[in-house]
Amino acid sequence: MAMASRNFQRAARGGRLRVPHGAFSPGMARFFASAFKTEYEAHAAERAAMGLVPLPLNAKQVADAVELLKKPPAGEESWVKDLFVNRVPPGVDEAAYVKAGFLSAIVEGKATSALISKQDAIDILGTMQGGYNVASLVAALDKDDLAPKAAVALSKTLLIFDAFFDVEEKAKAGNKHAKQVIESWANAEWFTAKPKVAEKITVTVFKVTGETNTDDLSPAQDAWSRPDIPLH
Repeated sequence: MAMASRNFQRAARGGRLRVPHGAFSPGMARFFASAFKTEYEAHAAERAAMGLVPLPLNAKQVADAVELLKKPPAGEESWVKDLFVNRVPPGVDEAAYVKAGFLSAIVEGKATSALISKQDAIDILGTMQGGYNVASLVAALDKDDLAPKAAVALSKTLLIFDAFFDVEEKAKAGNKHAKQVIESWANAEWFTAKPKVAEKITVTVFKVTGETNTDDLSPAQDAWSRPDIPLH
């Protein structure tokens, strides 16, 4: 099982599992989806045996998932979509760049998938926490059919950076959806909408004698597992 997992990661890094983009017949889709799923599930099983979730997809794997979403193989639609939606790291990871790029292309009408509509794309972009998803959500504030969902998504997104001024400019120009976003941020609805803190929280305290900092618990030069947060 460990060999299968290592093969999965090695193949993904080396590009052996890459789909031949632009030459993707239904038969090839089924063949690739089967091979990809077999290796991924072997990797997932090995991680599960250690009590860990599978590693997130990397950029090459997301690109492959995108090709499968464009022409989903029969019987694998739910699996492919779930992988794309839930197994890609958010923020500014390279894999997130590929994910956001495909979703943005759907929103702009430059790409299509039978599994992801423009409305779905906005919803998924709204789960990516900031970074590569922001520009598309801000642009969608000007699209009548997508603006309401984009406003909701942006209201829950904090890692906006300079895009704040783009939203502010739209609000000042009379865009009611941009104004809704600004007001939501001002009212901290991203915080107040969260579940209430439990009455009791049980924690474990690790006491170290003398002065200590995070390097004592996670030394940067020695902690090879830091990129793998569940394992670390």
